[in-house]
Amino acid sequence: MASRSLATSVGGLALRSPLIAASGTVGSVWEWAEVADVRPYGAAVAKSVAPEAWQGRPAPRLAPTTTGMLNAVGIQNPGITNWVDAMEPRIPKLRVPVWGSAVAGVADGFALVAEGLVSAGVTAVEVNLSCPNLEDGEMFSFTADRSRDVITAVSEAVDVPVGAKLSPNTPDIVGVAGACRDAGAAFVVLTNTAFGFGLSVSDRRPLLSGGVGGYSGPGLKPLSLRCVYEVAREFPDLGIVGCGGISTGADVVEYLIAGASAVELGTVHLAEPKAGIRITKELVELMARLGAESVVDLVGTVETW
Repeated sequence: MASRSLATSVGGLALRSPLIAASGTVGSVWEWAEVADVRPYGAAVAKSVAPEAWQGRPAPRLAPTTTGMLNAVGIQNPGITNWVDAMEPRIPKLRVPVWGSAVAGVADGFALVAEGLVSAGVTAVEVNLSCPNLEDGEMFSFTADRSRDVITAVSEAVDVPVGAKLSPNTPDIVGVAGACRDAGAAFVVLTNTAFGFGLSVSDRRPLLSGGVGGYSGPGLKPLSLRCVYEVAREFPDLGIVGCGGISTGADVVEYLIAGASAVELGTVHLAEPKAGIRITKELVELMARLGAESVVDLVGTVETW
């Protein structure tokens, strides 16, 4: 079989592979790297960090569903100062580029975190505009103006590529993506989890302490794939990272054809930390069947009726 190029780029970032480990599923990256082979990945995104330490929600905050899972972790994290102290000496030793993930309650807070992430050595900042587990229940990604304010603040604070991670619950995903692009985002990540709920029949209680949480897994893919397709059609010059329900090489190819230049693997890591090896093999085999010599040959090649 002829060799296939997995190299791609998104938002000006050159990646050796379109596979990126998603935030929240690989810890601070170094823990996951101790048990998984990171070589199949173009980058890995550390768990979101806030200006100050967040305790997160009480247990239970993870629950399996028939297909996929629910979570309401509440972005437990040590705060940016402690995170930098722990990560700055570790990042250079990892065999994969590390992206940081910033979260906060106000725009200036996002910028503060972004500055800390960059000081520790991350190569990009993913701005988490879309976690559905914040205490006030609001999302920056629900409105273009709020999203624009955050991305503007972060873009002005750092000199690495900035990406906006958006929610599939966003009423106008194309409009918000455009606002982020205009504010300086080099790419968008489509998408984070969708609102979900589950309960135990035996005790009639919600599966999560917070009730409603974020749903992820295979069932999320059609929702996220729609977002990629619509945003790519409107903004062909905007870098897109697809995320949601990816567990096979075929899933990766679908996202690429729809318009993503790279993808993030999330929930699959919780059951299969070394999933990148298998998915890469499947991706290369499918590329060969499709006659694609490189990943780039597939990006945005969706046909219309």
